[in-house]
Amino acid sequence: MAMQGMGYGGYGEYEGYGDERRHRVPAALRTPFEGRSWREFVYVLLSLPIAVVFFTYTVTMMSVGAGLLITFLGVPLMAAALAGCRGFGALERARARGLLGMEIADPAPLRPRKRGLMGWVGAVLKDGASWRHALYSLLQLPWSVFTFGVALTVWWTGLTMLTYPLWFWVFPMYAGQDGIQLYGDGRHGIYLDNPFEITVTALIGMLVTMTAPWIVRALTMVDRLLVHGLLGPSRLASRVVELESDRGVVVDTAAADLRRIERDLHDGAQARLVNLAMGLGLAKEKLLEDPDAAAEMVSEAHGEVKMALQELRDLARGIHPAVLTDRGLDAALSSVASRCTVPVEVDVDLLERPAPAIEGIAYFTVSELLQNISKHSRATMASVDVWRVDNRLMLQVVDNGVGGADVSGGSGLAGLAGRLDAVDGILVVDSPAGGPTRVTAELPWRAERI
Repeated sequence: MAMQGMGYGGYGEYEGYGDERRHRVPAALRTPFEGRSWREFVYVLLSLPIAVVFFTYTVTMMSVGAGLLITFLGVPLMAAALAGCRGFGALERARARGLLGMEIADPAPLRPRKRGLMGWVGAVLKDGASWRHALYSLLQLPWSVFTFGVALTVWWTGLTMLTYPLWFWVFPMYAGQDGIQLYGDGRHGIYLDNPFEITVTALIGMLVTMTAPWIVRALTMVDRLLVHGLLGPSRLASRVVELESDRGVVVDTAAADLRRIERDLHDGAQARLVNLAMGLGLAKEKLLEDPDAAAEMVSEAHGEVKMALQELRDLARGIHPAVLTDRGLDAALSSVASRCTVPVEVDVDLLERPAPAIEGIAYFTVSELLQNISKHSRATMASVDVWRVDNRLMLQVVDNGVGGADVSGGSGLAGLAGRLDAVDGILVVDSPAGGPTRVTAELPWRAERI
């Protein structure tokens, strides 16, 4: 899931396509001279010989292995064929990264359940990625033959016609004819030999040359789909990796919350209760000999009890506020907004309540965003909007502060973004320098089960 952290600590420069220089030459004219176009053309040219080798290897090894399945040699030979396909797949991914600029991950490595040769053979034969690599080798050859012919034809035709005025002299001097022959029946022929026809030929060649990169690019889109779909990790494997990462984030977040609760108890309520016990002990000793001093100590202890109770209430509210459980997001967010240092307008438009876990994440998301506004934004007003779109719970917090949120800087919101990502949520930050700052969070809607 795409997500961004946010911090007000500094003004970060935006890095991306927005800061590219504007080209004075139109894209249609400069595309034939761009490195990307020639890299794609080289990719298509290399695809055919590689596909021939890949296809030949796969068909030969798989055929021999299938023919020897009646013997013991067939099974390891089939595994060796699939392992070789994985090796060719690694070459193809590297070629796609270098020439097509694709960002594609490697498939999951083999994980044999048993040690030794048979464990490895079993892992290869059961691995879906290995069979997808073999399928890629079978599909790549016919497609590479087609793309090789089309790409080479359009580029060769375009450049040949474009440069026709430069080599037109070859025909009358060495070929014994007036120029390129368009038609001939043995008695008469039509040749491109006068200045007008030569100029038109060059203009048509220029159009074909300008079109050729786009044709090749369209062809390589199919190559991208094949590489991504057959040579990359499967959706299930990617989802497993994502869930494992999310599980680690959840565990780390829970551990951090436990450490925070322990620290708050140790430094807050526990310390006050220790002082209270000591104060009551001293008051007990002075009760008979100095009742007035004892009464003053008891009064101070009473104040300490009130402070300890307040700190325990705040700590309980930080774990899970009772108002959220009893009255829902509207009342809970209004309560947390009332403690913000700037006026906050809260608008919650929900006809039903989401699951308690989603409701809790939404509450703490808004709570931490409002804390950031209080501490760093220098805003004079803010707003919180909550609504539902299909199966998603949407949150948006806006302030009129200084903006300039640095998405690359570390902040407490990095953990917040991790929490959202752990439940398939998204955090998006829009904070130009000078403000306003608009933070939008999106969570899955999971209705509360009654």
